Amino acid sequence: MDSLERIWATWRREYVSGETGEISRASDGECVLCSVVGLRTSEPDKLVYCGESSAVILNAYPYNTGHVMVLPYDHESNFEDLKQEIRVEIFDLVTRSISAVERSYTPDGINMGANLGRGAGAGIPDHLHVHVLPRWDSDTNFMTTVGGARVLPESLDSTLERLRAAFE
Repeated sequence: MDSLERIWATWRREYVSGETGEISRASDGECVLCSVVGLRTSEPDKLVYCGESSAVILNAYPYNTGHVMVLPYDHESNFEDLKQEIRVEIFDLVTRSISAVERSYTPDGINMGANLGRGAGAGIPDHLHVHVLPRWDSDTNFMTTVGGARVLPESLDSTLERLRAAFE
């Protein structure tokens, strides 16, 4: 390789090595998404946006920069188990997230969706969440195809600042 021999993504070491344990559980055994939305009272600046019954958070292991998740504060795995006003707020926040991502990153497209159940690919099947992630025509390249790795051009802290500003 002439100009690029290594790409460092040391923040992913614990995840890819399995040191973090089961991805759906925090160190105290609580649902990891419940732990994150619990920050709305103690450290709200760690979340992109806090609504009445739902929040927008960064994906800790994003597919692309700007990858967010919208989730209810209630620990539910199915939309039908949520009150209608919570479902309405979730999809309002999905719409606002799409706008914030578009304003912040000007992607060529957006993927939006929910994986309901482990069989559908949900990494955390017990706490439903909707993914919103920007896509670019060139975001699948040799690194993803051959190397099986993603390269992200900014830190999660920078992404959080950028998207929080877009929500204001």
